[in-house]
Amino acid sequence: MRFATYRTSEQRHRGRAAVVAEDGALHPLPGVTSLTALLAETGGLPGLLDAGSAALGLPPGPHVSEVRLLSPLRPASVRDFVTFEEHVEGVRRSVDGASGVPEQWYAAPTFYFTNPHAVYGPGDDVPVPPGSAALDFELEVGAVIGREGRDLTPEQARDHIVGYTVFNDWSARDLQSAEMRVGLGPCKGKDTATTLGPYLVTADELERYRDAEGFLRLALTAEINGTVVGEDLLSHMSWTFEEMTAYASRGTRVVPGDVLGSGTCGNGGCLAELWGRRGTQDPPPLKPGDTVTLTVEGIGTLSNTVVPGPEPVPLPAARRRGRERPGTVAVTPVGGRDASPAGE
Repeated sequence: MRFATYRTSEQRHRGRAAVVAEDGALHPLPGVTSLTALLAETGGLPGLLDAGSAALGLPPGPHVSEVRLLSPLRPASVRDFVTFEEHVEGVRRSVDGASGVPEQWYAAPTFYFTNPHAVYGPGDDVPVPPGSAALDFELEVGAVIGREGRDLTPEQARDHIVGYTVFNDWSARDLQSAEMRVGLGPCKGKDTATTLGPYLVTADELERYRDAEGFLRLALTAEINGTVVGEDLLSHMSWTFEEMTAYASRGTRVVPGDVLGSGTCGNGGCLAELWGRRGTQDPPPLKPGDTVTLTVEGIGTLSNTVVPGPEPVPLPAARRRGRERPGTVAVTPVGGRDASPAGE
């Protein structure tokens, strides 16, 4: 099944959750405005499918073409992984001139937490992050957690993934490059926007794409202003979504509504990878007016247009502090005299 969250022209401030029929008609889920809340109530895929089946038996609402589709859910959290070797190799060369893939990358499916409060939906305008002149897209797939779990095995994790959506991790490469020198990870380089959509496609719908190793063999395509710049297969990931979910749950919880991004695919899944391979910013960074369209086989197409963002609010540089410690008295020259008690 496909699920969507939408808003009509009359619904200015609240969305409706619905199951999408094969003809594109939306069948609202009675009383449900949040798929995240519904997942918490239904306890996973079987409950979500039951709710969808019940809604399909009711009179349809509007067609998807008549409404504004929103992000299918408001994530409880967003973990964005990096699981494609080709992407790691290309971006490292672009960002710091390094070659190859760090050996530590192969040890575990690394991720960072991104901003669940900066989620945009299909068709939404995406602002340029303040102060950035190197905006990039990233073509990913997001797995959505439907049941709470902790310290899961990959086998157990399969029952905790309720479905998938297209995921665009917008990245300000110039801000990101500067921030990474601190050694903590991305900050404002990844904080302005993530787009999800157009649908939450339930996991059972994609089982026919699963290969012998457990990967989903889905075709991925990225376009800028109608020109294809990247194509790959989701099955080129180095870890399955079940393995990623198990790692995410290690020593903590995953909960309904958590989103786990696959990481950016290779072969043009983002501009930075292409810049690293070509040695020049070709294609150029995204600018206002550019439209990015990401398509994932079996899930759908997510399209957004870049618009100008605000200017950054000025902030001072860090204060360079002294090194006096508790129990010592700071000495401050005043009028050429030692102002400490000892100088009196």
